[in-house]
Amino acid sequence: MKQLLVFLTVILMASPTIAQNIEVCKTCPFSTLKEGITNAKDFDTIVVKKGTYKEHAVIVDKPLTIIGENYPVIDGELKGEIITVIADSVTVDGLFIKNVGNSYTEDYAAIRVKNSKNFLIQNLVLEKLFFGIYIEKSRDGKVFHNKIVGEAVEEYNSGNGIQLWYSKNVQIEHNFVQHVRDGIYLEFSDDCVIKNNVSALNVRYGLHFMFSNDDIYQDNIFENNGAGVAVMFSKHIEMYNNIFKENWGTASYGLLLKEINDAEIEGNTFENNTIGINIEGSNRINYKQNTFSNNGWAIKVKGACYTNKFTQNNFLYNSFDIAYNSKVNDNEFDKNYWSNYTGYDLNKDGIGDVPYRPVKLFSYIVNRTPETIILLRSMFIDIIDFSEKVSPVFTPDDLMDNNPQMKKITW
Repeated sequence: MKQLLVFLTVILMASPTIAQNIEVCKTCPFSTLKEGITNAKDFDTIVVKKGTYKEHAVIVDKPLTIIGENYPVIDGELKGEIITVIADSVTVDGLFIKNVGNSYTEDYAAIRVKNSKNFLIQNLVLEKLFFGIYIEKSRDGKVFHNKIVGEAVEEYNSGNGIQLWYSKNVQIEHNFVQHVRDGIYLEFSDDCVIKNNVSALNVRYGLHFMFSNDDIYQDNIFENNGAGVAVMFSKHIEMYNNIFKENWGTASYGLLLKEINDAEIEGNTFENNTIGINIEGSNRINYKQNTFSNNGWAIKVKGACYTNKFTQNNFLYNSFDIAYNSKVNDNEFDKNYWSNYTGYDLNKDGIGDVPYRPVKLFSYIVNRTPETIILLRSMFIDIIDFSEKVSPVFTPDDLMDNNPQMKKITW
């Protein structure tokens, strides 16, 4: 009998503490989120009832699930950062967080995840913010279904909607971000998935990432942002089925690629941008089955771009299809559809019998003297473009599509 009692005692001591629900409300034993966290045990669930809670500098230092019931408001009163997660296995779900403090020395966020793993940040509404969701030196987490709406007007006094810094294996999906500096920003963050987000009307970039490798960007919409999307100093990037549109301005583009190597850019739509893709120092990239429609320049190649392939893309009604600033070409254009192609197909195999030269002399002239753009629709320009087509002098003589498609490509 004594042995049985000892055995049962050991089993009970080894059993994990049963997680409990803790309610936070004005009439509950705990009336603030801070009190709820202080009194919770590991893996408890804190349910924050509907209401307004004026709190900032809330530290989540143990594994907890924090759930808002009917979107309770956590009001930071512009005093600084509002919620900081520093523990593993934390879920924050269903809160309305607003009034983050502004600072020129501190990156205050509505919610920050720091040195943590296995986190879930979802179903939040963030307004009147400096930075929205800031993931710092964390990994293996998810940022799902959040709505982030800032009031940014200028770059110098605004923050980013979702920011990752030195993080790894983070999924960012189904978020809506607008009116911040950069909608989504990554730096030194690898193996991340950015999927099904809408990033629009931001002061600078809809998406901005640097020094971040092996990331996937899929099914996102980047629309009407100040400068478009910037991708820099990274490798092994995959961008599938995204939409880049309505990014207009003297320094705007759908997508900027700078020092990008070994990437796949497939199935994307570039529509109504000053420049569809602006490329510099980027190599071994496959551009496949993308659509470039009604842009100023579909693609602008600025130099040091080698062994890239452009296949089965649609170039539709762009002012210029390709701009090149060099006579040397090491890139391949093959089996694309060009709406400006005027060749013929005598054998009816769907492929033009005459190769297409996408770089026009006038594009070369505008690159060097932007003011000449006012001559875009003049007959004189048609004449000089035809003369360059017959006998290339200024444009790369080997830059051509030998198999131009006669009909728009469908997939």
